[in-house]
Amino acid sequence: MTDMIHLNDNNLLYPSTGDDSIPVLAATLVPDEQRVEFWPQYFGNIPQWIILEPHIFAWMDRFCADYCGGIWQFYTLSNGGAFMAPEANEDTDEKWSLFNTMNGNGGELSAEAAGIAVCLMTYSHHAMLTGCDAMTEHYYRLRDYALSHAECSAIMHIID
Repeated sequence: MTDMIHLNDNNLLYPSTGDDSIPVLAATLVPDEQRVEFWPQYFGNIPQWIILEPHIFAWMDRFCADYCGGIWQFYTLSNGGAFMAPEANEDTDEKWSLFNTMNGNGGELSAEAAGIAVCLMTYSHHAMLTGCDAMTEHYYRLRDYALSHAECSAIMHIID
């Protein structure tokens, strides 16, 4: 079977699932040398974009009792979205224990899933704070990726 590439309504490329139904979203790690441009490139047109990163850290701190800072990785999505996640320990299947006191839901999430959850919370709150449609679009792009993620249920329970 040949991998096909499809364009969505926004002319963004998606790899095909092979059955021509729903395109598969893919996350790509941002190389170290491109990290400095990540925020202005993807969020530069959003008011107060400079506070997004510290707010992501704050949500992680609020949801995860064991979080005490660390290195985070940046990712881009094949639908034009972007997010960040704590660096995963490649030698273990380390899980992050998150608990949302606002809804009473918790779970054990991978580093990527934990990052997605706290980015979704941040993007939602920032969209409401700024009233910026571009921020809302970032939320929905990441949510689309979360809906196709192996840990979708855990992510959605945390942000519900």
